[in-house]
Amino acid sequence: MSKKGVCHSKRLPNHQQLFLHLSCRLKSSMSEELLQRVRDLEGEVDRLKAQLQDKVKEGAEDVNIDIDDMKGNSQTNAGVKKKGKRGSQERPFDFSAHPRRHVALRLAYLGWAYQGFAVQENTENTVEARLFEALLKTRLIQDRQSSNYHRCGRTDKGVSAFSQVISIDLRSTQFCGGVGVTLPANVDVDVKNKVDSAELPYVKMLNRVLPQDIRILEWSPAVDGFSARFDCQSRTYRYYFPRGALDVALMKEAAKRYEGTHDFRNLCKMDVGNGVLQFQRTILSATVQPVHQNHLPTDTDPYDLFMFEIKGLAFLYHQVRCMMAVLLLIGQKLEAPEIIDTLLDVEKNPRKPQYSMAVDFPLVLFDCHFEGLSWRSETEESNHALATFQQHWTQAAVKTQVLHGMIRGLKNTGGTSSPDCCLMEGTRQRTYRPLLERPCCESLESRIEHFVKRGRLEREEGENGGETVHKGKRSKQSHNASSLSVLPDVSTPV
Repeated sequence: MSKKGVCHSKRLPNHQQLFLHLSCRLKSSMSEELLQRVRDLEGEVDRLKAQLQDKVKEGAEDVNIDIDDMKGNSQTNAGVKKKGKRGSQERPFDFSAHPRRHVALRLAYLGWAYQGFAVQENTENTVEARLFEALLKTRLIQDRQSSNYHRCGRTDKGVSAFSQVISIDLRSTQFCGGVGVTLPANVDVDVKNKVDSAELPYVKMLNRVLPQDIRILEWSPAVDGFSARFDCQSRTYRYYFPRGALDVALMKEAAKRYEGTHDFRNLCKMDVGNGVLQFQRTILSATVQPVHQNHLPTDTDPYDLFMFEIKGLAFLYHQVRCMMAVLLLIGQKLEAPEIIDTLLDVEKNPRKPQYSMAVDFPLVLFDCHFEGLSWRSETEESNHALATFQQHWTQAAVKTQVLHGMIRGLKNTGGTSSPDCCLMEGTRQRTYRPLLERPCCESLESRIEHFVKRGRLEREEGENGGETVHKGKRSKQSHNASSLSVLPDVSTPV
């Protein structure tokens, strides 16, 4: 055999090398018939090899199929076992077998990432939506409609709260009764008279499923009929701002003019379409003060922080942000403090001048005051909430110092700070136009007529010949049949 043939045979598989070698040997010594027999044997070997490979493939597929079947069966069996194990949980929860308890919940939330507190039709990104998801997930309520729910305040997009309060009926363990407890029907006497058991840990249950920027702080039993909306004695808001170039002393003097009972139609957004037709509100106190009371700020440091704190019985739509916007104009000495008295005089000025509100993120619903509630907290949950807010503060404080360092660096290179206030919505005009020289919004009477024509409001003749305006059939809230001409809205966004 040639050298080329040998080299070629080395590249072949062992069995083919063997037959090739035999063929070469037999070519010289065997007859043609024997050579043909060898070729037949080679073909038979190749055929058997092909069959063997097919069998191996089929066997592998069968093995794979068997393994998959085993996995499927094991998963099915596990699923059956799991389903059987928790079958009682997957059955509809029988709320009728449990007592219900009317309670108040106090919660805090950072509103910057949400589109407001109240549920809205066009977005699910609200604090209230997250809250009801948690209430349903923990099976503390069956649904919102039957939960007897009321909220104290309805904060707007970007607004936070430290003391938002809601009232609601929750599932309870108190078969022996108690404040706000309603027992299920047909309760056995033995069950009713059994020893008191601990109430459900409402704070812990809800905080385990709520986002970290929404925390339940406390809960309190509440008597039947208690409403977080209508039984609130006062609401306190805080709006934080830096001194900047503002005349804080002038703002402090002007804020006092808000106190008392006034018609605030020129210092809010008139929500006539939802039946808010009465704009008198009582402000118990309005102050401008340093954030850190134990630290006396200088008269020149633009980074000293202050807050506008306002306490009232109820507030109108965007009222606090409109009031703050006017104070900022006064602090910039673009308006005199007397402008507040002028805007509150609705007989001389029945129409609101067009102006931008203060921005949303510095505003906080800081306190809602109630009488007769006995708040209950859980130490572990209070510590966890404190740690959560400390983490948020740490991040914000560090970012503040990073920015402060950059600002100082730019000033050292000759940069000049802008005196403009950054807390007003919209863009600042180059030439300021006084409020009383600006175009005005529609009057209250014009807005009422507009919504009467659209069917959102209806006019009726009163008992003494006067006229009363009600929500119309086309109103989204037409289920409220009471007269709205005297009903104050105490839960609108501010």
